[in-house]
Amino acid sequence: MFILLMFFLFKYIDDLIGKGFEWYTIAELMLYASASNVSMALPLSVLLSSIMTFGSLGENYELVAIKSAGISLRKAMQPLFVFIVCLSVASFFFSDYMLPKANLKYGSLLWDVRNKKLSFLIKPGIFNNSITDYAMRVERKGEGAVDSLYGITIYEHKGTNGVPKITLAQKGQMSKTSDGNYLILKLINGVRYEEAASNSGYYNPRQTFSRMRFKETEVKFDFSSFKGLTRTQEESFKNNAPMLNRKELLHREDSLKKDVDSIGKALSINAGAYLKQNNYLKGYTKVNKAVKIIKGNIINVVPERDRYNTLQLAFDQADAMLQSLKNATVEFDLKQKEVIRAQIEYQRKFTLAVSCLLLFFIGAPLGAIIRKGGLGLPVVISVIFFLIYHIISTVAEKSAKEGSLTTVAGMWLAIIVLTPVGIFLTYKASVDSALFDIDYYKQTITRFFVRKKKEKA
Repeated sequence: MFILLMFFLFKYIDDLIGKGFEWYTIAELMLYASASNVSMALPLSVLLSSIMTFGSLGENYELVAIKSAGISLRKAMQPLFVFIVCLSVASFFFSDYMLPKANLKYGSLLWDVRNKKLSFLIKPGIFNNSITDYAMRVERKGEGAVDSLYGITIYEHKGTNGVPKITLAQKGQMSKTSDGNYLILKLINGVRYEEAASNSGYYNPRQTFSRMRFKETEVKFDFSSFKGLTRTQEESFKNNAPMLNRKELLHREDSLKKDVDSIGKALSINAGAYLKQNNYLKGYTKVNKAVKIIKGNIINVVPERDRYNTLQLAFDQADAMLQSLKNATVEFDLKQKEVIRAQIEYQRKFTLAVSCLLLFFIGAPLGAIIRKGGLGLPVVISVIFFLIYHIISTVAEKSAKEGSLTTVAGMWLAIIVLTPVGIFLTYKASVDSALFDIDYYKQTITRFFVRKKKEKA
């Protein structure tokens, strides 16, 4: 979990540093991030701890003592198996009840943190766009006085129709109002340039250009939005699939499927309306006539003087129908992806619990076979097996999101692939197989070459 939290900090370090957050805000965010990382940390922890435990038992010949007492490896694993079952059940309830709430708080707080405006930290030689409608640059700060600035350039974009007002000053001093809502910048010895923009939006050769020199003036910036962190209502994020429990996911999936069906029905109604002539030729009376079979080009039936208007009308109808189809297709794809996300999150509630069981049945026999404890070889082997599990599950989940696989196959593929590996390793450990014994392989190779040499002789 510590390593995963470090990855989290490395990823969002730019969003956390320099914004004036209190320590408890960052601590709260890391707490919610740790809850969301349980789905990755818990299976890896089970795998690593089981390898280390049984590896240490094998290294100290305690497994030999257990087996000499007439207790098989499978029977020796039963107490830990009961513990892992309880842990899996607890992880299932955690992923169904606690994890959606943690994801909701984590997502809303991370949104507020990433979208909070930067603190007004003026750095020499860099344009600062933190204050809305202003861009400010200073050449240097005063020695020992943070509020003293030199070489000030300010671009004001507020109400200028695209033509900024430029203010240059030799030096200035910063101060806040008593309520803290405004920042006052006192400018000394400068000039202000202003060009009047044309109301029509076109270039006007007679535009007025004004230049005002000043010895002292003040610029007021709105500073109220830089105080504290504004928290967004958590209900705004409630519709995201990772923030729902199983019951809510089923309800959301059902609602989305109804929306998908309504899109298809609305599209068929609109397409039928486009094909009805009386919807476009207003004022004409619909006449029922017998169907007439036309040979050759159908446009020859239309009088020559009306052909252009007829073709234009047909093109407009086809273009409107095509645009309607495109809009409906985009909306349909978005809704369908939301349905798939809901199904994926529903299956994820179960895969976390089952993955703990699976990795235990990989780690425990693997530790008994390699007979190495500690943090050396067990860490390497556990990371390798976990990477295999994680890569398969990630690729399969992405394929499920893209529609290449069903959601059930995508979420359970890694477990299906590694289950035979767990069965094989459990069998090999129960029969005292030398699967990872280097000396066994050396002796096998040596006997093979000796046999070949005898055959040649």
